[in-house]
Amino acid sequence: MIKLNINGGELEADMSADTPLLWALRDHLGMTGTKFGCGKGLCGACTVHLDDQPVRSCSVSVGDAVGHKIRTIEGLSVDRSHPVQKAWLEIDVPQCGYCQSGQIMAATALLATNPSPTDADIDSAMSGNICRCGTYPRIRAAIHRAAELSREATAK
Repeated sequence: MIKLNINGGELEADMSADTPLLWALRDHLGMTGTKFGCGKGLCGACTVHLDDQPVRSCSVSVGDAVGHKIRTIEGLSVDRSHPVQKAWLEIDVPQCGYCQSGQIMAATALLATNPSPTDADIDSAMSGNICRCGTYPRIRAAIHRAAELSREATAK
């Protein structure tokens, strides 16, 4: 049994330590919000946070994730109240939606370290996340809006 700290709780699953974290999440633990895209760490669809840093879960083994804090899209909020999720809905970012959990996780990591990013900051941070539908302008707008929502929440 392998124990993982996921979204603030400890979960166990019977799997090999060399299983990619993506498959542990999806197949063993039923957390299907994280998507399979390319399987090579190139597209960003499978982005999760490992100790608050965005990583490609298809490229991280479960063994390497043991002892670290893992956060998935399911761990942002249960009711879509996280500022990035609110902004994504407000700006109507998704087209097909497939890449969006990875996009949201990358955006969340960016805003955690840079609460007022410029367009260049956003483009740089998000460059590893591919959107086949080309919603990049809406993604950028939503990140700016999420930053505003975060500032508003802090000011209250």
